Amino acid sequence: MNVLEIKQLTKKFGDFIAVDRISLEVKEGEIFGFLGANGAGKSTTINMIASLLRKTKGEIEILGKTLSGHSKFAKSNIGIVPQELAIYEDMTAYENVHFFAGLYGLRGSLLKERTIEALAFVGLSDKLSAYPKTFSGGMKRRLNIACAIAHKPKLLIMDEPTVGIDPQSRNYILQSVKKLNRNGITVVYTSHYMEEVEELCTRIAIIDHGKIIAEGTKKELKTLVTHEKNLWIEVRSTEPPHPDILKGIPGIHEVTVEERMVKVRSDVEVHNLNQIIQTLIENQLEIRSVKEQEPNLESVFLTLTGRSCVTDSVWRKGDEIDECLAHCVQRIKDDSGIQSVAVPHCHSPGVDSDLGNGCHKCFQWQYRIR
Repeated sequence: MNVLEIKQLTKKFGDFIAVDRISLEVKEGEIFGFLGANGAGKSTTINMIASLLRKTKGEIEILGKTLSGHSKFAKSNIGIVPQELAIYEDMTAYENVHFFAGLYGLRGSLLKERTIEALAFVGLSDKLSAYPKTFSGGMKRRLNIACAIAHKPKLLIMDEPTVGIDPQSRNYILQSVKKLNRNGITVVYTSHYMEEVEELCTRIAIIDHGKIIAEGTKKELKTLVTHEKNLWIEVRSTEPPHPDILKGIPGIHEVTVEERMVKVRSDVEVHNLNQIIQTLIENQLEIRSVKEQEPNLESVFLTLTGRSCVTDSVWRKGDEIDECLAHCVQRIKDDSGIQSVAVPHCHSPGVDSDLGNGCHKCFQWQYRIR
């Protein structure tokens, strides 16, 4: 059964087509990944599903019923975790969840029970009377989720739920998504972090310039980019092995040897690693290490769209990016290992850092943490 079905969905803003006749299905029990750089049409699509934005053309069905004809039914079966926090700072955690759950028609003892249950699920049972203004970023994100699940929706849409939080809170949220799914909730999940989508999602759609350009399982998407995998096998021997010893093994396209490193290029569909290792051992070679590399989602995304999903990440409030300099993007890591992005920032105040080659106009960078 399809929990969500979109048919030829279109949204225009004047002459600009933000979403261009997209169609997709999300089956019951899936964690469906929806990927796209900012401006690709992802948020516009989500807003139309959530009835926050009117469609221009097309149809949206929730559990087999059209959104246009059964709006109340659809809304009662959808939970939204927006990228921007949708909580009230001057209300306690309990009051926040109680308020949002009440909007879905819950009343009396059931409303109280679901409120406490939702807060317990996200690990905030000890914060019922606390105000969000005292919470960390991760705790606020978890409260955001509690507000979306208290009415027990069939479909949960999570838009960038881990933006700007610490690794521990991020891991807590990822585990919560898996648990929600095991409890019967179908999830549509958007993220700029490809490793999250790799870990969570059963199927994925990539949207670019308002169109769905690819859809399928992780394996299916990866085969759109390449049908090959690379193996690096480090061996110990007095003499470097000869490449010909691996000839005849099914799936192998090329073998090269550099000192004691055997590099194998092979068909990704052929599971031949055990045979390769056995052959090397039979030739009196001791295996020191084995590394296998297949295309990942980020390489798929870059290949299909020509741009990185993190290039348009969400920056701190007040930050601006000059579009003309969008090509000058550099990923860096600070001493703590947290990945950040350095973006050239011209013609406005900023903190300059010596990060090597900067903008070709002013040779200045502003350090930004995402």
